[in-house]
Amino acid sequence: MYRKGAHTIYECHYHFVFILKYRKPVLRDEVGYRLRDLIREICRAMDIEIIKGHIRPDHVHLLLSVPPNLAPSRVMQAIKGKSSNRLMRDFRSLNKAFWGRHIWARGYFVATSGNVTDDVLAKYIAEQDLVPRDDADFKVTE
Repeated sequence: MYRKGAHTIYECHYHFVFILKYRKPVLRDEVGYRLRDLIREICRAMDIEIIKGHIRPDHVHLLLSVPPNLAPSRVMQAIKGKSSNRLMRDFRSLNKAFWGRHIWARGYFVATSGNVTDDVLAKYIAEQDLVPRDDADFKVTE
């Protein structure tokens, strides 16, 4: 479903996966539920819609609808940074498991998602020219 901004109509879906440092399985029970609440709070503040999420003991999957003015790197910076800080403060036991004030491993996985495939988009772009031409990959209409 398309979302609206002040001057945009968009559908920017991203699938994120990020893991705990050392893959320690600590996202259980209270910690997992607290993380879910924190992610919801962070996303709400950034106007990000959570389409689907799953917190596993050692990693997190999120499918998010992100406004086009936010880069995926900025989204991950906010989610990982703020959640790490708050979880370490709320659960002192995590300080023993994760020294250095970071609970998340460096990096993350991100992929875009949409209603159409690359093949459909490529065909749409290719068919914009009314007169067929030989330059198959990148056309200029005169």
